[in-house]
Amino acid sequence: MYISTHQALLDFCQRAREFDAIAVDTEFLRERTFHPRLCLVQIATPAESVAVDPLVIDDLSPLAELMADESVTKVFHACSQDMEVMLHTVGVLPRPIFDTQVAAAFLGERQQISYGALVQTFCGVSLPKTESLTDWSRRPLTDKQIEYAIDDVKYLIVAYTEMMSRLRELGRVDWVLDELRPLADESHYRADRHEAFRKVKRINSCSRHQLGIARELAAWREDRAERRNIPRKWVMSDDTLLALVKRNPVRVEEFRSIRGTDQLGERDVDGALMAIKRGASCPHDRLPLMVRGHRQISPELESVTDLMYALIRLVAERSGVATSVIASRDDLADYIEHPEQSPLREGWRFELVGSRLDDLLSGNMGLTVKDGKIELL
Repeated sequence: MYISTHQALLDFCQRAREFDAIAVDTEFLRERTFHPRLCLVQIATPAESVAVDPLVIDDLSPLAELMADESVTKVFHACSQDMEVMLHTVGVLPRPIFDTQVAAAFLGERQQISYGALVQTFCGVSLPKTESLTDWSRRPLTDKQIEYAIDDVKYLIVAYTEMMSRLRELGRVDWVLDELRPLADESHYRADRHEAFRKVKRINSCSRHQLGIARELAAWREDRAERRNIPRKWVMSDDTLLALVKRNPVRVEEFRSIRGTDQLGERDVDGALMAIKRGASCPHDRLPLMVRGHRQISPELESVTDLMYALIRLVAERSGVATSVIASRDDLADYIEHPEQSPLREGWRFELVGSRLDDLLSGNMGLTVKDGKIELL
């Protein structure tokens, strides 16, 4: 069903609220805007599947009320971008949620399983991808496009039922819900513009002093892009931003000598120069530190983390929980140095592997090789 009127949306949302869970997906575009532009919302209940057209319905309040109804679980696959666009466009963050991509990692699948692979695994259906490059903002939509879009939720609600059954059998429903909790927090989708510099390409080549400049200049770029609702690269590319950071221009002519600044108006140049000046004058104790990628650790610590990681992989193999969901090598190094602050000391991770890590590090348990495979000793 294609829903293009407020009344049809209201009627469907009333029917949907009779169920404990519904599947939700979105189609959006963000190539020409700062915020994603919501073009279609697909929803499936166990009884019906619909495509809601937000580009032609002026009042989306019934959809907002459905998304906020905490008696109905909203099932997504890889939900972060869907949640972001719903929050920005509809004004509410869907709650409670269930993410099948996250859940699959607790059922023996890889951490970032695709939707197609998920449907194949849990529904036995192979989905076509003929409309994957569709411009969802163009109207009218064809029947084929609508059918393709609805496939993204029609099978999702079926997969959810099967996955919940398996999770209950394994006693892992609470594990998944714990892992999903941060994704239901609005702060997860409201980015701090003063952290935007960390996503600039090749920012790791900067000194701490230069990072101070990059923080202010990237924050200025975020503000301009959001105000105009255009992609940040249309204000200034990463390459231009990085060149400005490293040259630290003071005067307009110095600024203009850098390639990629010619499209900026006088007010933008003045604003960018002020941002650069703020960053350059930042006290040393307030300069940012880059978040490490792979941390540098001593050979001794590396050997210990190798042993711990072997245990993690063994537990992952036996439990069917993806290794990368349990812990990374950096997580293990942090565990050695600050175990009291580690996620491995809490919740399902401690239940699954935390106590075994303690036994391994205290010498109460070991690992050996038997028939070419690692075994507990």
